[in-house]
Amino acid sequence: MTETKPSLKRTLIGKVVSDKRAKTVTVLVERRVKHAMYGKIVAKSSKYHAHDEKGEFHLGDIIEITESRPISKTKNWVATRLVQKATLV
Repeated sequence: MTETKPSLKRTLIGKVVSDKRAKTVTVLVERRVKHAMYGKIVAKSSKYHAHDEKGEFHLGDIIEITESRPISKTKNWVATRLVQKATLV
């Protein structure tokens, strides 16, 4: 029997805020958390550098990133798929 095991790698969805570096995109991931003392819902955000081998993701795109082995000093994530293309204003 060949059963597929669920991936233990984390995946996050965020917005590309920079695509200036070669083969790298900077992704802003926002999450909403309840404040410990006041109970108010607060938006917290983190930026991740993700590997984009083909340079297919651009500024404003919403993409999915997956945890991977360290690729460089700051890159531990790989851009896996495009969720939503950036809209032109």
